[in-house]
Amino acid sequence: MRWIKTICKEGYGLFVDDGGFASAILAWVALVKLVLSRIPLLRPWQGIVLFVGLAAILVASAVRFSHSNTIDTHP
Repeated sequence: MRWIKTICKEGYGLFVDDGGFASAILAWVALVKLVLSRIPLLRPWQGIVLFVGLAAILVASAVRFSHSNTIDTHP
């Protein structure tokens, strides 16, 4: 039965490497849908706002990842 747990864990890891990153994406998509869809004036901008937010989440995640994996080469 341990092999089922291993398969599930590997499948999850295949699609979700960083849980915070995935959660931020889901939260941003939900926020854009819930807030901007209720404001008729901003409906044409939904795609742009969604893209900018997702790009910002991606950059923030990359920066956080790069800072956590830096190696101090100075003595």
